[in-house]
Amino acid sequence: MTQYLEIGKIVNTHGILGEFKVIPLTDDPKRYDKLEWVYISRKIGGKMKKYDITYVRYHKNFVFIKVKGIDDLNASESVKNHFIIIDRENALKLPEDTFFICDLIGIDVYEVEGNRLGVLADVLQTGSNDVYVIKSDNKGDILIPALKEIVKGVCLKHKKMMVILPQGLMDDDI
Repeated sequence: MTQYLEIGKIVNTHGILGEFKVIPLTDDPKRYDKLEWVYISRKIGGKMKKYDITYVRYHKNFVFIKVKGIDDLNASESVKNHFIIIDRENALKLPEDTFFICDLIGIDVYEVEGNRLGVLADVLQTGSNDVYVIKSDNKGDILIPALKEIVKGVCLKHKKMMVILPQGLMDDDI
């Protein structure tokens, strides 16, 4: 599991006092209200700098953030296209049987009968349910709906997901 989570991307500056505009990368944008500080970095693993939050406000689908130490337009311009990052301790507690996407990427996916399907490479977030993109060694990409009747178990410790594929999901099932 990763120690840090990206929860937003800085896409623009706002005003002359260092405020910046963020696209939230979280299911609950109001989660920013609970934060006292964040890291800002180009990507997890890059050099991160910690900033105390002065205030947060919301407009349409964006979060506007002001932090101490970024106090003018030039300074906020310097963090454009960077990410808002938190450590796992400040992450929201997830309900049972839900996972952070970053924890699912890279786990092995198996049918309950034991056949290995491949590695979970991406998660597509659709309106109704997520779709897991499985990179198979010999069948190309397999798209699996993230539904309880299909995903029978996830063990992050062993990096393993068990699924029951519906009839017709893969070409050779037809």
